Amino acid sequence: MFCDLQVERQCWRMCGRTSCHLPRDVLTRACAYRDRQGYQQLPEWRDPDKYCPSYNKTPQSNNPVLLSRLHFEKGADSSERIIAPMRWGLVPSWFKEDDPSKLQFNTTNCRSDTMMEKLSFKVPLGRGRRCVVLADGFYEWQRCQGTSQTQPYFIYFPQIKTEKLGSIGAADSPEEWEKVWDNWRLLTMAGIFDCWEPPKGGDILYSYTIITVDSCKGLNDIHHRMPAILDGDEAVSKWLDFGEVSTQEALKLIHPTENITFHPVSPVVNDSRNNTPECLVPVDLPVKKELKASGSSQRMLQWLATKSPKKEDSKIAQKEESDVPQWSSQFLQKSPVPTKRGSAGLLERWLKQEKEEPLAKRPHFQ
Repeated sequence: MFCDLQVERQCWRMCGRTSCHLPRDVLTRACAYRDRQGYQQLPEWRDPDKYCPSYNKTPQSNNPVLLSRLHFEKGADSSERIIAPMRWGLVPSWFKEDDPSKLQFNTTNCRSDTMMEKLSFKVPLGRGRRCVVLADGFYEWQRCQGTSQTQPYFIYFPQIKTEKLGSIGAADSPEEWEKVWDNWRLLTMAGIFDCWEPPKGGDILYSYTIITVDSCKGLNDIHHRMPAILDGDEAVSKWLDFGEVSTQEALKLIHPTENITFHPVSPVVNDSRNNTPECLVPVDLPVKKELKASGSSQRMLQWLATKSPKKEDSKIAQKEESDVPQWSSQFLQKSPVPTKRGSAGLLERWLKQEKEEPLAKRPHFQ
């Protein structure tokens, strides 16, 4: 393990690294939603060429966010959604310099308890500039007690096994759109965006910040802050629909959630130049001898001792959910929480698909 300068900075700044690796067409299907009339819809893209899939996204990179169509088209239905790549790290509309990198303060995240006190966040929020940041999940680093080292974790929604897991083909008809996506459930984080125009002219820059809240009990031993996660399409719809849902009402959605799971990953993710599925693969951590392992933990450790996630054959990958090792807070030193069903097993199968179709061979959007 190592902790480079960039990771040291991430240790105190939450959230500072995500993964969003899906190709553009697949990401679109993962964001299927119902409009105000209850019809299944797929969001349209704005500036799609600015999206670049990656397992290791950092601040100042372009990342996909959902927002209301009404932000771009007067008279549009505010419940309709657009996907747009935006710069991570909000540049306020009132910023007067000609270079966004000259912004003297960090806007990667904004604290929910102080965002209404700071013009950088209060002004765009008052204008309804709410967005939902999309990701496979995010990374966080836990400080190792008594050392300067850190252990990275990948944090994401618990995943649900379905009969059609792995099927990401296009639907034949609108009636089938509900079945378009039954693969990895994307993490949906509440964000604020703004529009900045260069003083000397040029293209408008769209940028965003991720709202953070106090960490839930399950994640508190990793970090004391977490993103404000919107759990479910109803919460996503209310946050985006600024035409119908007031700021005051939308802010009621900003709170910690316990519906989250995680597992330790390799220090390979510490270097943001590493952009491979290895960033997400679960790794084994030493377990204290005095810690009495549960039955599921013992099976997990036995599996780890004999099988490498990288070399697991397809037969084992298709085992029943009850036989799949569970990954969660049994890896932490204290404050354990119940594990989430099947998430890591589904992650293994999901990553196996990535090995069959490497990122380098997929459509790459600059």
